[in-house]
Amino acid sequence: MSSLRQIENFINGRFVSPQSAAYLTSDNPSSGEAHLRVPRSASADVAAAVQAARDAFPAWSALRAEERADWLTRIADQIDARAEEFAEAESLDQGKPVKLARQMDIARASTNFRFFAGVVRQELSVAAPLDARTFSYVRREPIGVAGLISPWNLPLYLLTWKLAPALAYGNTAVAKPSELTSLTASLLAEVFRDVGLPPGVANLVFGLGAEAGQALVEHPDVPVISFTGGTVTGRKLAITAAPLLKKLSLELGGKNPTLVFDDANLDRDLAAIVRSSFLNQGEICLCGSRLYVHAKIYESFVERFVREVESLKVGDPRDPETFMGPLVSREHLVKVKSYIAWAKDAGLQVRTGGEAPVNLPEALRGGFFLRPTVITSATKRLDQTNKIQQEEVFGPVVTISAFETFDEVIAQANSTRYGLSASVWTESLSRAHEAAARLHAGTVWVNGWMLRDLRLPFGGVKDSGLGREGQLDSLHLFTEPKTVTIRYGDAT
Repeated sequence: MSSLRQIENFINGRFVSPQSAAYLTSDNPSSGEAHLRVPRSASADVAAAVQAARDAFPAWSALRAEERADWLTRIADQIDARAEEFAEAESLDQGKPVKLARQMDIARASTNFRFFAGVVRQELSVAAPLDARTFSYVRREPIGVAGLISPWNLPLYLLTWKLAPALAYGNTAVAKPSELTSLTASLLAEVFRDVGLPPGVANLVFGLGAEAGQALVEHPDVPVISFTGGTVTGRKLAITAAPLLKKLSLELGGKNPTLVFDDANLDRDLAAIVRSSFLNQGEICLCGSRLYVHAKIYESFVERFVREVESLKVGDPRDPETFMGPLVSREHLVKVKSYIAWAKDAGLQVRTGGEAPVNLPEALRGGFFLRPTVITSATKRLDQTNKIQQEEVFGPVVTISAFETFDEVIAQANSTRYGLSASVWTESLSRAHEAAARLHAGTVWVNGWMLRDLRLPFGGVKDSGLGREGQLDSLHLFTEPKTVTIRYGDAT
């Protein structure tokens, strides 16, 4: 145990041990061996962090927007300066390829801070004249201490997506990263320290969701919660927060449909469809896990899709040729494989994948690897009520089902309790618009995937979440509007 790297909570500008002196261990997904000791924080640690954030709030919220923006820019500069260190740490902790972490996770983390720094520098207030001697304006005021709970699949990416707007709009924050992937959050705390961010403005408390996370949600001095994670946890969080009248943003699970029509340009788009299914080991809430392919092209599509999937390299995350690394944990691997076993028992066809890759180096044979898996039915059409069509697997597993008509595929796509995102692949502009209108999802992509504009709302419908985040939506989440009306002169 003494040989493991150990991180600490970051409270009031200092790294401090949990008050209980209790720690968790976190595994390296590539080797299956423990590599990190993480504080097992409890309510006392959360309370200390909240108090630090409360104490820092008056001075931080009183800064001019340009001054807060300057702090965010300094943080972004330091993330960029340490980008390779961050990328390697994210891969070590989560399993994703270093190349992917470098290009997506770490790049987006610094972009989040730069984006919201730019937003607050240009934010304008609303003013409205009522008559010649009366006018009103709106003040947007920070709420106070923001509670931020982020997941394990895109650890730094999604932590900074919450931290950056919370701080930019004048709040202070207490963040609780996933206990499975805490390393880059600890490095971010080093950045806060090194740039001289005022103590208490940003605090990080590590530990279990049911302990540290629950304590953060329950704390009476935390008026706003932003959570990204599973639907079951999100529902419990909402039950806790509702009686306390906290503002909530919940970005939850997904079971996203991919609609491939018979006029899709597969020569151009097949690789993108494969990427949308398996990027980050399929551990992205936006991955398309249910493929619906028009019957006219079903056979040829499945053949080409499987061939493309089998060409993906699964293995050492440090290898720049690797497309997929290991899954995040042993428990998650067992869960994902249970769905594949269920599919086999149900008589479905595993066209490729379902097992660990062969010929892994000795050092990686204890890792949580799984080849990308494609499941079909001998009838070409899957029962839309079955387990693997309805439940979120959150791994490198996709199903492919045929459809005949537009109405049929829309009904199938909308048949789950989730509604986070969808993608539509067609050359017909009218079909694209109609599909976008009729799909129950917070985001619909046409002939593309994971194309994000940070100015626009992001979130889901149904069991995929509550609320939105993005430029204006994060402003609404992390501030309260105050209307001020002034009457002047000799008006009666």
